[in-house]
Amino acid sequence: MNEFQISKVSTNDAVLLQIIGKQTFYEAFKYDNSEEDLNQYLNESFSFEKITEELKNVNSEFYFAKSNDQVLGYLKINFGKSQTELNENNSLEIERIYLLKQFYGKNVGQKLLDKALEIALKNQHDFVWLGVWENNLRAIQFYKKNGFVAFDKHIFQLGNDKQTDIMMKLMLK
Repeated sequence: MNEFQISKVSTNDAVLLQIIGKQTFYEAFKYDNSEEDLNQYLNESFSFEKITEELKNVNSEFYFAKSNDQVLGYLKINFGKSQTELNENNSLEIERIYLLKQFYGKNVGQKLLDKALEIALKNQHDFVWLGVWENNLRAIQFYKKNGFVAFDKHIFQLGNDKQTDIMMKLMLK
């Protein structure tokens, strides 16, 4: 695969982020969830208004992985009060790393994770954490390979389906 770049997403990219967000989430989970639950989640979580609001939040950042102007995937990180759970000033949450399916296993996810870790270290965070669906074994293995360890669980609401996420963290200090 050609080289790719990681670049920060701006509010001007809201439509592109909405499209790539819906597509990558759908590709990742379409075989394991009902169409109804998926569509409800996608329509709520990836509405233009919600994406624009998230892009304007100073405590959240999005990054695209791109090759020749094609978006391969993206990263969303949260700081401080914008974190979905812990809300600790000494931590950074990786809320999303999603790739188009054809780029799985091509080092794109690793580069996005590396970007999140680089930002966490630059901002002197003590640890990075995330939630990953208990049935997403590929992602769990990826995070374990990168030194993340499970520390708790939480419920992730996908449409009408309550799912269990494994919360994992990587200590940086």
